Amino acid sequence: MRTTNNNEGYGSLGDVGRVRWLYIDFNSFFASVEQQLNPKLRGKPVAVLPLMTDATCVIAASYEAKAYGIKTGTPVWEAKRLCPSIQCVPALHQNYVRVHKQIADVVENCLHINAVCSIDELACKLMGTEQIPANAFNLARHVKAALAKHVGEYIHCSIGLAPNRFLAKVAGDMQKPNGLTMLLPETLPGRLLELKPNDLPGIGRNMHIRLANAGVMSMTELWALPPKHMRAIWRSVEGERFWAMLHGYDIPERSTTRSTIGHSRVLEPELRKPEKAYEVLRKLLVKAATRLRREELSAARISFGVRWDSGLRQGDEHRFNHSQDTFLFLNALDDMWNKMCARHTPAFKKNGLIKKVSVTLYDLVPQNDVMGDLFSIPIKKPNRLKDNKTLSHALDRIHARYGADALTIGFKSKQLDQFGTKIAFTRVPELEEFGE
Repeated sequence: MRTTNNNEGYGSLGDVGRVRWLYIDFNSFFASVEQQLNPKLRGKPVAVLPLMTDATCVIAASYEAKAYGIKTGTPVWEAKRLCPSIQCVPALHQNYVRVHKQIADVVENCLHINAVCSIDELACKLMGTEQIPANAFNLARHVKAALAKHVGEYIHCSIGLAPNRFLAKVAGDMQKPNGLTMLLPETLPGRLLELKPNDLPGIGRNMHIRLANAGVMSMTELWALPPKHMRAIWRSVEGERFWAMLHGYDIPERSTTRSTIGHSRVLEPELRKPEKAYEVLRKLLVKAATRLRREELSAARISFGVRWDSGLRQGDEHRFNHSQDTFLFLNALDDMWNKMCARHTPAFKKNGLIKKVSVTLYDLVPQNDVMGDLFSIPIKKPNRLKDNKTLSHALDRIHARYGADALTIGFKSKQLDQFGTKIAFTRVPELEEFGE
């Protein structure tokens, strides 16, 4: 086994001839799900859109579409120019979450999932004889076969095997689609030298510039950096952690806690007038409050933001005692919105349009940790706060049983009937959220 100076404190380095992690990355996931569920789309260039309009961008492209140069972020009008036969379909996030759940069940029957990294990425730590390269390779092939049999043959994935989770993800990216790549600790840097520094997770545009300013232009130069030098470039201890992961050390992942709950939405053209945008904003807040209660949390701060089609961004925030009360949150939103309207009446008078809205709840703590505030209870209506909490939970139960539009607060619009939950980069919604 390769060893290191105990003073360095990087944890364990992988045993020679063994791998510790298996990382699964599903290829063009949204588009693949569409092709699996709709046989008419199979073998054709497919673009998944957030809205069915040429004014938006592609959020997922099938590999047939990628062959034309279409990728995530390509404007729809440009995708149609590059490939006139492109099949554009609206994103149906509930289907993607349902297939994700099916995938997780299948993988869990093959080996334990240690982390759901995103809607289309799973990480599994190998144990015992699973770490022997031949066994790990066969296990990866077994996972692929099980997914094809039980989920569908159009749900392709690339799998990476490596001494740590970071390098397993890198290995999974080396061969797409439907790849299987192994990085052994004794062969490092090996195939890593085929990559560029910004091919690695965690090296984005700004970090790439920092590395270039430090004279690091290639993977060979990055690999040769001492850990202290990498710490200086990163300007934090994260640089040393990155060095350790790059060199194969299996260091523990840092635990994280939820700090915010929120939703945002790019608006369809018919919802961009301020009064319609505000209806959307209120509904986003109701959804966020429902999630807050489901996760048994309370919030003490709310913020909202709007982006006008001119590019102007506006917003505000409001603080209060920790609460789960939807009605308290809505009242705070009403106050902030009215203040914005009063401050910026010219924007409204010129019939400006709002392109995007967002709302976020902050300062989250477990509900059980919240202590009541005697002085927040009005003397004339001592049961108001209790009644609001009871009513908020009653709304949750109604939405769960009859759907999000069975009962609404202060507005009702047919344009919002199909107002669905969206999948964030690092959070997979619960299926229950699609009924809220």
